[in-house]
Amino acid sequence: MFTAYGPDHRRLRKLIAPAFTARRTDAMLPRVERITQALLDDLAGHPAGSVVDLREVFAHPLPMQVICELFGFPEGEPRAELARLVEAIMDTTATPEQAGATAASVHTLLTGLVTAKREAPADDLTSLLVSARDDDGERMTEQELLDTLLLVIGAGHETTVDLIGNAVTALLTHPDQLKLVLSGQVPWNDVIEETLRWAPSIASLPLRFAVADIELPDGITIRKGDAILPGYAGAGRDPEFHGPGADTFDVRRGVQEHLAFGHGVHHCLGAPLARMEARIALPALFARFPELELAVPAEELQPSGGFISGGLRGLPVRLTPTADA
Repeated sequence: MFTAYGPDHRRLRKLIAPAFTARRTDAMLPRVERITQALLDDLAGHPAGSVVDLREVFAHPLPMQVICELFGFPEGEPRAELARLVEAIMDTTATPEQAGATAASVHTLLTGLVTAKREAPADDLTSLLVSARDDDGERMTEQELLDTLLLVIGAGHETTVDLIGNAVTALLTHPDQLKLVLSGQVPWNDVIEETLRWAPSIASLPLRFAVADIELPDGITIRKGDAILPGYAGAGRDPEFHGPGADTFDVRRGVQEHLAFGHGVHHCLGAPLARMEARIALPALFARFPELELAVPAEELQPSGGFISGGLRGLPVRLTPTADA
């Protein structure tokens, strides 16, 4: 689906759409709540004032566990390998040889998952996709099956990791706005949407290609076949669309249109799941640790690197749990 166009895109999207219905997303809510509370319980075991990497111990394992359970991905080393490979795919500094090795490892990992689900189908989304593929082989090729699994599993957790991490960072660096949220004056949904606008998980997405000439208002023409690198991070801070304060994080802005989940026929199927995870994770985190603070100056936080991801390499915070946590 990532690079498909027209009929091919509609065919693939139709096959995966049943995996992300509102019913399936709603059914995951209790499980997301339990995973969140378990992770927070582990964090509460640290001595008061402890410094932890919140990305490593909370923002990453939550969506990772959710997406792996949805797709029946086995626990242990396979999940660790999946996380490593997704991170490698997002690395735009990789050499051709490294990229080739990553692609080969991804093929091996996902082929093993598909083989296991063919031998022992279960109530998970991988089994659903395998069934759709095997019921009518012309509907989805074997390579399309593997590519689809990579897209939805990889994008289904890495982007939510950055959504949670970016929201926490934004609130901790804007304490006046955090107070508004914690006092109930601003809803968490507005925090999530403002984070998606101001610091989208995907900063840029290589590559799109023009299928026809595109005439831009300033007289520039993108010719058919030209490569296009959409800059979602730039679009979210466009002052012509979002006003003169577009580069400022402001939860009082109110929900505005943004491109963090794409647009049109390519709008992300997993958007409701990502929003739901953030809607559960963020208030639960600050309820358990209302005095949470960055453990380093904000300017020392390191971006993840490359130009695809809009997240951070790590998020060191100091835990100051409430007395009854």
